Amino acid sequence: MKVISNSVETTQKLAEDLAAVILPGTTILLNGELGAGKTTFTQGFARALGIKRPVKSPTFTLVREYQTDQFMLYHLDVYRLGEEGGAEDLGLSEYFNADSVALVEWSQFIQADLPQAVLVIDLARLDQGETDQREINIHAVGAQPTKILMDLEQRYGTSN
Repeated sequence: MKVISNSVETTQKLAEDLAAVILPGTTILLNGELGAGKTTFTQGFARALGIKRPVKSPTFTLVREYQTDQFMLYHLDVYRLGEEGGAEDLGLSEYFNADSVALVEWSQFIQADLPQAVLVIDLARLDQGETDQREINIHAVGAQPTKILMDLEQRYGTSN
């Protein structure tokens, strides 16, 4: 699924539509350079799930936890681990379980800890100017993420 977003609101609307069809046990990988919109996407996703408190990138804490009505939401930003790794002893794989949803920024730094079935969201700025235009590509690996992506395509296609 490919979406061109021309605003923060459009990016967050896509995130809200994803939140409406998300299932516990889902891991979402948010890929993109600094400033691509990973945290903006997460903010829209969390707000749609009823999270009232501010959602900020957990760059210095690695993980922020939020309780929704249906499951725990974990927002991981593992940028600090960098290419040197160091995640082996942190137990990050515990966040990827059947009773929660995890959004992971900079997932390439913890590949060994990630589940095999994931929803992958690639965000890229389309210009270097002052606009908020982004290209968002979403693909699924595994049965549950594929079902979620199909539901999202139906929902976003009819609500956008």
